[in-house]
Amino acid sequence: MKTSTNSDRIKQKSLELGFHKVGIALVDEGTDQESQRLQAWLDKGYQGDMGWMANPKRQDIRASMPEVKSLICVAINYYTPHQRPESSEYAKISRYGWGRDYHKILHKKLKVLADWVRSQGEGIEARYYADTGPIQDKVWAQRAGIGWIAKNGNVISREYGSWVFLGEVLTNLELVPDSGHTQHCGTCTRCIEACPTGAITEPFVVNADRCIAYHTIENRAEKLPDEIASNLQGWVAGCDICQDVCPWNQRFAKPTDVAEFEPYPENIAPTLAELAEISDEEWNRRFTASALRRIKPEMLRRNAIANQTNS
Repeated sequence: MKTSTNSDRIKQKSLELGFHKVGIALVDEGTDQESQRLQAWLDKGYQGDMGWMANPKRQDIRASMPEVKSLICVAINYYTPHQRPESSEYAKISRYGWGRDYHKILHKKLKVLADWVRSQGEGIEARYYADTGPIQDKVWAQRAGIGWIAKNGNVISREYGSWVFLGEVLTNLELVPDSGHTQHCGTCTRCIEACPTGAITEPFVVNADRCIAYHTIENRAEKLPDEIASNLQGWVAGCDICQDVCPWNQRFAKPTDVAEFEPYPENIAPTLAELAEISDEEWNRRFTASALRRIKPEMLRRNAIANQTNS
């Protein structure tokens, strides 16, 4: 039995905890189409070295929680209005990594939400994720009405553009679902045209092995591929090109009220020269409690040197 009271209370609690959007999706609806799309993407090798993307659990939500009936999907706006200097001497860091590690912020809020859901009655179960498990978070966010999956692969919300982090709580409660979000990219192809490496091979399909963000964050090799290194355009940690050109972001981005997402002072305008020679100790100091710790110091130096070499 679906209860709108439970659903409304959960949404209210989510907003009270500081999430900016919340929606609910049911598990009993078919997910065959999404699974087929993921498999087709994997079959093309577009995941690069991200082997975890092929985890079978990603295609079956019940493999992560057999008794799951509903997903409480949340989004939190992380946009800050700071702008990078345009001079080529400066290195570019993606906005997602400017402030405190988003995993820590979302996990803290999601844990409180999951604990609260469990406390609402005997036998209620809840398990949370935020980019940390084999969950197709973008697919579920779209199904829960948070936003739609755009041509660049990001979820766009009407209220905040694509500057949102996603999380979800899986529960055995049968909640009242929201309507899935419709797609509103229209005929726009700005993200596809702006990508310097052609990573968006067709609308809604991104080849990670041609993506600047993938190579600066995930590629552990000593040297970046020439076709990536020659098109970095200053990026050393992630890449926001396809988001910066998006009309939804240009029109609807609004500053976050989450203080932890405010940039660490050194993340907006570091120089390529300083990052090319950054010591392990300085890396450790500068990126404390940062999502950028995934980019090890030797990788950061590699990325900065590649920019210098190809500028």
